[in-house]
Amino acid sequence: MEYLVPTDLVRPLLLSLRVAGIATALSFLAALFVAWRLARRRGPLPALLDALCTLPLVLPPTVLGYYLILVVGRNGLLGPALRDLGLQLIFSWQGAVVAATVVVFPLLYKSARAALEQVDPHLENAARTLGASELRILLTVSLPLAWKGIFAGLMLAFARGMGEFGATLMVAGNIPGKTQTLALAIYDAFQAGNDALATLLVLVTSGLCVMLLMAAEVLVKYKRRRRSA
Repeated sequence: MEYLVPTDLVRPLLLSLRVAGIATALSFLAALFVAWRLARRRGPLPALLDALCTLPLVLPPTVLGYYLILVVGRNGLLGPALRDLGLQLIFSWQGAVVAATVVVFPLLYKSARAALEQVDPHLENAARTLGASELRILLTVSLPLAWKGIFAGLMLAFARGMGEFGATLMVAGNIPGKTQTLALAIYDAFQAGNDALATLLVLVTSGLCVMLLMAAEVLVKYKRRRRSA
């Protein structure tokens, strides 16, 4: 067991937590705004925008990675602008954040939109008749009533970000100590024949995701009991 070096577990774990946390935060802000603007809207344009927002959920991760390379790669659409700013996303942990953000965005968007659409529109209309702005209605009426669905989306997005593999591999690469997340470390250990390390990493990843989902369920039930008390 001497090959089970602690850094083989600690470094990918810390990087995965960082990448998943930042990606979830970035996706949350963008997904909430888009869901707010598209909720209850009908027509060809909202339907098209909804399809585009949901597309990363059904596309293969390698396809997402290829699209990201076309956009943020050295010779990509935003490559020269990023280079002028001194940003290097390809083969960096920041690139892993970008990949994870795109992957988890649809989970947050669909959860937020479904939750906002379930809010009673009569309550929102009542706030409008009292002169409340749309932003104030969102913050004081819609979000407090839709927080359970949005919170569930947050937990699912974070767990999904922890396990992101395909797009991260294409954009950030698999560089130990730099861009190697837990999912990439599992693949690397399995390919190297290090079954003990691969099993340990799998158990840690699975345990973290289970604890995260259980904590989310406990928190939701606790909030529900406090409101009914």
